[in-house]
Amino acid sequence: MNGALLVAAFSCLGAGALLDLFVGTARRAARPVPYALALIGSGLLLGLGIHVIATSAQSFSLGSLLAMGTTTIRVDDLAALFLTLLFAIGVAVSACSISWVRREASPRRRGLAAAYCTLLGAVAAILLAGDAFTFLFAWEVLTVSFYVLAGVNRAHRRDAHAAWLTLATGKVSGACLLFGFLLLASSTGSFDLASWQHIAPGVLHDIAYALVVVGFSAKLGIVPLQAWMPIGYPAAPGPTRAAMAGIAANVGVYGLWRFLSILGRPPAWLVVAVLLLGGITALLGIAFAGVQTHLSRVIAYSSVENAGIIFTAFGVALAGAAARQPILEAAGLLAATLHVVAHAIAKSVLFSATANVEQALGTDDLEQLRGIGRVLPVSGTAFAAGALTLAGLPPTIGFVSEWFVLEALMQEFRLPGLAIRLGMAGAGALVALTSGLAALAFVRILGLVFLGPRPAAADRHSDGGLSGRSGLVALGICCFGIAAVTPLEIRYLAQGLSPIVARTLVLHALKSPWVLQPTYPGFSILSPSWLYVAMPVAFVAVAVGAIALSGGRYFKVRRAPAWRSATSGVEGPSSYSAFGFANPLRHVLANVLGTRRESMSLGSAADDARGRGRVEYTTRVVEPVEAHLYAPLRRGALALAELVKRLQSGRLQAYVAYMLFALVVALAITAGLH
Repeated sequence: MNGALLVAAFSCLGAGALLDLFVGTARRAARPVPYALALIGSGLLLGLGIHVIATSAQSFSLGSLLAMGTTTIRVDDLAALFLTLLFAIGVAVSACSISWVRREASPRRRGLAAAYCTLLGAVAAILLAGDAFTFLFAWEVLTVSFYVLAGVNRAHRRDAHAAWLTLATGKVSGACLLFGFLLLASSTGSFDLASWQHIAPGVLHDIAYALVVVGFSAKLGIVPLQAWMPIGYPAAPGPTRAAMAGIAANVGVYGLWRFLSILGRPPAWLVVAVLLLGGITALLGIAFAGVQTHLSRVIAYSSVENAGIIFTAFGVALAGAAARQPILEAAGLLAATLHVVAHAIAKSVLFSATANVEQALGTDDLEQLRGIGRVLPVSGTAFAAGALTLAGLPPTIGFVSEWFVLEALMQEFRLPGLAIRLGMAGAGALVALTSGLAALAFVRILGLVFLGPRPAAADRHSDGGLSGRSGLVALGICCFGIAAVTPLEIRYLAQGLSPIVARTLVLHALKSPWVLQPTYPGFSILSPSWLYVAMPVAFVAVAVGAIALSGGRYFKVRRAPAWRSATSGVEGPSSYSAFGFANPLRHVLANVLGTRRESMSLGSAADDARGRGRVEYTTRVVEPVEAHLYAPLRRGALALAELVKRLQSGRLQAYVAYMLFALVVALAITAGLH
């Protein structure tokens, strides 16, 4: 049965890609068909994941299908867990894409749907790969699909820049994985991933461990390899951003989980590096998300933030593995996986809703989107659910996952080594600060963008078709519904994580059937299920008390427009805006954001003397990684290229001299080795 599901799923994805390439988008009736096939293929892969979790793991040998050793497909519980999560989202995103592509405003680019289907197929191949070559082949296919999606518009120069930067980061990621895999294969003499579990600890083991962590973290978006996300995601059209951020980027998480089970105990220096880089990434991502002026860039930087939180929780799991404390490893791994679920669902609904917003108004500029939630009620409500989730507010799944992450980081006192304990303490402080800034960033979006008066320029009939609304509603409900049944979710995750940590250790998070704890008894407890009873009761009690104590004046309060400026009578362009709301953050975190301020006087000298001149004030932020790392590297590379160009004199004598010099150097090195 599993083999038949696999064949049918890949057949649907392949047929969707071929249909788009050969038929194109000229025929309106044919445009949604590739996405419909992607929906069917995603549903089949989702069914495969559920079936394997419920039954048992399976392996398939495809012989020399890829002409490089034996091609092995392995569907174990970990792969099935990620199949379930990613392709459940794939079904919803494909449904949103079907409605999005039907509209006249959607791009008419041949290859867009093919790249989308290829992306889904590459994700599935990575999850199912049992050997190194299949894994790397699928990884490179995924990189190419990212490049196509980021560069498919080709309307502006920045789109080409986004595509090339996305491709370059993907190649760096693939190179790190290639070298790490070669080191592991040279030690065992096998390309089978399962055989690498027997590598003894040592320098080779530690170097390979570091290489694979860097390779997977590049796809996840960890500092300093996060620069592609803020421009790569916005460059992709429509719901394909949701596929990139909510589905494909999580193969980096799967790789980290998989190689934790393969390589086992990490070196202490790697644990500390993962913890600190995760915390720094989270803080940097949310700081820049809070000051962006375009909705798609806010969501993209939020992806960087959540990647940092996931990476930090993974660092706790590494700390448990390094200290040989399986229960701490289970705590970190469970917290990270819960946040993967929350982030994947929330990011998918945010990008899918943003696609409808952009088509309705033709822009994602925050200054022009006020009140869009009143015009697009389904998209606005779904966006609110995703925003509340990423802000970590109850009773969403984001609140539950961030609680688990912070509780896992608080277990540093259980570790013997000072370095790892300090790393966990520092990462905990950074994640706590990140959580507060996340609430600030998404309150700005909800209050100043989706609330407020109805914009006259928006199309009232642009909230997507039936399939699109169904996908948004399903994702939005999951943001709240999964939190209500978190104990059931943890039982499912425990089975999926069983190849890494024992199922019983993960189930220690269940203090009772509906009460949770961070795997350690007696530390703290939480019941997200009971929040759905306690919060409405508390709300009703406060409302009744307020009405009773007001003496009938409760419903006679003065009404004012949402988020109106504090100055009476200030409306229109001069009223409180998304930019103004974020301005204090630009000043408070000026050292992190690299805030630059400029002002100029507009008007004549006579106007200035009379006090009638107008002063225009501008501010911008500079990303420190790009300004202080990539910009100098770029200048150095260009200078080196100019130097190398001088060697191309066009004279035969010069080229013969170069060859003679290279031969002498090669002979000298050979003699030295012998």
